[in-house]
Amino acid sequence: MISLPDAFKKFKSNLELNEKERTNASKRQIEVRKYLDQDFQIDRSFLTGSYARWTKSKPLKDVDIFFVLGKDEEHYRSKHPDEVLTAFYNSLVDAYGNDAVTKQGRSVGVDFGVVVDSADNTDYRVVSVDAVPAFVKGNNFEIPNNATGQWMGTNPEIHAAKAVAAHQAYGNEWKGLVRMVKYWNQNPRHGEKPIKPSFLIEVMAMQCLYGGWSGTHDREIQAFFATLRDRIDEDWPDPAGLGAPVSDRMDSAMIARAQSILNQANRDIATAINFSRQGKNGEALSAWRNFFGPKFPLS
Repeated sequence: MISLPDAFKKFKSNLELNEKERTNASKRQIEVRKYLDQDFQIDRSFLTGSYARWTKSKPLKDVDIFFVLGKDEEHYRSKHPDEVLTAFYNSLVDAYGNDAVTKQGRSVGVDFGVVVDSADNTDYRVVSVDAVPAFVKGNNFEIPNNATGQWMGTNPEIHAAKAVAAHQAYGNEWKGLVRMVKYWNQNPRHGEKPIKPSFLIEVMAMQCLYGGWSGTHDREIQAFFATLRDRIDEDWPDPAGLGAPVSDRMDSAMIARAQSILNQANRDIATAINFSRQGKNGEALSAWRNFFGPKFPLS
């Protein structure tokens, strides 16, 4: 039977992106751009968000792709951001069909119909991507924000740099722990994700995971989940200092629901840790497997 420390190490490895997955993500980027190129002048496109920061969990859903629009599309900047999102939506519906495409507040989602099996495997394929229209603004970018009716500043490079700094300051364990919590967050047993967007988990982790790595995943997970429960109702600004607060999608009802789920999560973690204290390794492994999902190993 695997030891608990080794199980967490294997779990971390199970959530890391491999070359096959990265190849498929690149293929999807090229494919989606091929369709958008027919209707828009796109200067460049790139995979970004948690995928680029190595904090994306599995299965690979909602992988962000920035499509940086050229001068011919400048007219959209003076219009409500819904106009460019609707234009992206219509273009991608022509390619993928109505059932596969969803217009969102800041992007357009494309679902590729990939089946996720009972072990959260997808045969190394990306389930879905979010196509984000963007314009260059100085050293930063602007993306649509339907919630405010305005274009919103952002800078993925700043987000990535802050993630790297947090990872290094935390004994190079920060990204792995963030992936674990994101994996828990997207567990189907919750229904809707308790914490939205998943980037909010990263932003909270940037401020709350400090002081170095203690050396045990179970204790670090316990401390972070307690913080998530206690501080999920706070405002969490964009780390780049450009866009809307990352927490702006969590209204009072969503916060109350998240707190309730996080309360139960903290009880579940305490149970798993208590099994370890009693030397019940098998029970501890099962408790963590039930908590996280099938990517947590039992052997």
